[in-house]
Amino acid sequence: MGGCVRDLLLGREPADYDVATDATPLQVAELFPGGVLVGAQFGVVIVIEHGHQVEVATFRSDVGYSDGRHPDQVIFAKTPQEDVARRDFTIDGMMMNPATGEVLDFAGGQRDLRAGIIRAIGDPQQRFSEDRLRLLRAIRFAARFGYGIEIRTLLAIQQLAPQVTTVSAERLRDELTKMLTEGAAHRAFALLHETRLLVPALPEVALLKGVQQPPEYHPEGDVWLHTLLMLEKLNELPAHARTMTLAWGVLLHDIGKPATFRSAAETGDRIRFDGHAEVGVRIAEEICRRLRFSNEATEQVMSLVANHMRFKDVQNMRESTLKRFVRLPGFEEHLALHRLDCLSSHGNLENWEYVRSFIANTPAEEVRPARLITGDDLLEMGFIPGPEFKTILQLVEDAQLEGQLKTREEALEYVRKVSGH
Repeated sequence: MGGCVRDLLLGREPADYDVATDATPLQVAELFPGGVLVGAQFGVVIVIEHGHQVEVATFRSDVGYSDGRHPDQVIFAKTPQEDVARRDFTIDGMMMNPATGEVLDFAGGQRDLRAGIIRAIGDPQQRFSEDRLRLLRAIRFAARFGYGIEIRTLLAIQQLAPQVTTVSAERLRDELTKMLTEGAAHRAFALLHETRLLVPALPEVALLKGVQQPPEYHPEGDVWLHTLLMLEKLNELPAHARTMTLAWGVLLHDIGKPATFRSAAETGDRIRFDGHAEVGVRIAEEICRRLRFSNEATEQVMSLVANHMRFKDVQNMRESTLKRFVRLPGFEEHLALHRLDCLSSHGNLENWEYVRSFIANTPAEEVRPARLITGDDLLEMGFIPGPEFKTILQLVEDAQLEGQLKTREEALEYVRKVSGH
């Protein structure tokens, strides 16, 4: 049933298989004693057989959706037609008889698959009002499969777009992340804008449109067009490289530009966005916290935004500074974001190539050498614990990374010299 039938008809490997039946949850549980009643009130049982997990759902029809997500009342049904009538889109409303391979299509899903159309089952307004996440799912499916959206379905999305704010933060985050990482991010976000969903879903991103950039660095156009181009380049990466944090880093890397825009008339030379990375970090954090990202993911997205401008200085950095830069957690994502940034603007990859060459030709033990001295050594030398500790240890590490210090004795002598101890 559902997406697995759609994928089989498209010649794709389904991510999972779901089963629909007229058997009640208790009857399913009796047939499969190891089954888990994960949603008995909605007729859902997880069956685990031979290491495989299958979701088995009882045919049902739903009555009322007061909260815009859960049915007020679930009535178990006896026919697949009744079950299909409550589902979201025609291409996801097909079932298949596993014994014969016969496709049960009561909503015209095969027709819309052939035509490349996303169409709500029944009344689009009703389908979207039942679960407002479907507004975003329509966009994701249209982008992922390269399909158009049927006109009544499209008009309903545009009319109900403001209601997407009622979707929980976690569900909104997960659906947007799928858009960013499934390989069709560029089209997904263009459609979000066209269907009026972008402003209520991600108002900060919507502000990128119309923010002009200096043409000598950004011949492609405004910040919105630049971001869409980066999303298009992101699509070209292999699936394993389109990580959640890189994708959100791409989307948000210039999120501070609208707030820091200064025209050529104001600066006296060209359009500038002074401090946009710093401002962007704060905005990115607000977005990540609002969407309930994990702390680890939030920190990485913030780091990608904070450091994306540092690549312009890499060829002039001190060796110690460059080594610390490439030691950033998940640095491969920083490198990937910079490459996409360049390819979507001026096209100059010199700094990207410089850093890649530095990493390839610098032994790991020189980038992350073992410490020559510790705080205990400073205590033995008579230093009092405090802010000075950190400053001295960093000076020692800088000299070590520059190749000036190689032994513990040299480090101790260096500390005596710079501190007067």
